[in-house]
Amino acid sequence: MCEKKGIKREWNDAAESWVDFVRKGKDYYRDELNNPATFGLIGDVRGRLVLDLACGEGYNTRILAKKGANVIGVDFSERMIQLAKQEEAREKLGICYYTLDATGLKEFSHDSFDLVTCFMSLQDIDNHEKAISEVARVLRNQGRFVFSIPHPCFETIIVNGKRTSTTKRYFGGAKYTVQWKMERLAKPFRTTSFHRTLTDYFDVLFRNRLCVSRLVEPRPTQKGLLKHPKLREVLTIPQSIIIESTKCTCIQKKSLEA
Repeated sequence: MCEKKGIKREWNDAAESWVDFVRKGKDYYRDELNNPATFGLIGDVRGRLVLDLACGEGYNTRILAKKGANVIGVDFSERMIQLAKQEEAREKLGICYYTLDATGLKEFSHDSFDLVTCFMSLQDIDNHEKAISEVARVLRNQGRFVFSIPHPCFETIIVNGKRTSTTKRYFGGAKYTVQWKMERLAKPFRTTSFHRTLTDYFDVLFRNRLCVSRLVEPRPTQKGLLKHPKLREVLTIPQSIIIESTKCTCIQKKSLEA
C-alpha cells in the first residue's frame, strides 16, 4: 500500500508538467508513433461504451469521445482527474471521470463495457494481475481490451542503480525509476515502472479469458519522421507494442488451469 501511495504521489506531482507536455504537442512519440497505430487497431468506436483505464489528464480519452464513443476515464491520480475534469468543463464532450485505482473498479458492474483501453500505462501499475482481472470483469462477452506498453524486449531499465537493456536482461521482473528530464518538459519529474515479460502479460490475459487477437509494433508516421528526426531511432527496433485481446467466456476452466 505504501508503494502504491508513493507512485500516486509521483504522478500527482508530475501532473502540471505532464499536461504541458501532452497538450502542447511535445509528446511526439504519442502523436506520431503510438496513437496512430493504436487508434488504427481500435477502429470504429461510434456508439460504443468505452472505459479508458489510467487515463491521466484525458488526452486520449478526449480523442475517443471525439470519435463518437461514450467514454468513462479513470485514474488513481486525483490531480490528473481534476485537470481532466477542468478540460471536460471547457470542451463538454460528455466524458465522465472517476478517481479510481485500476485494481478496484468498484463503480462499475460486471459486463458493462464494449471496449477497455489503456494507453502506455499498464507498465506503471504495480499489480497488473488485479488490474487485468478487473478489466475482464467489467468487459462484456466479446468485448475488447486494447493496451499499449513499452516493448518489453527492448526497454532500457535501471536495476541496482545501473542502466541496462532488456536485450541483456529480459527474464525476471523489475521495478525501476523513470527519469523524465527531456528539454521539452516544463519541469523534470520521475515515475515508477515495472518491467514484465510478454509471457507475464499473456498468461494473465489468458487466465482471465482474454484471448489475444492482434498485436502491432508501431512505426513512426512519415509526417512525424520529417518533423522529428529522433523518431528514426525506432525505425529498426520497436519502442512499444500494442495488444488487442477479446473476452471469450467460452474458454473452458480446464484449459485455464492446464
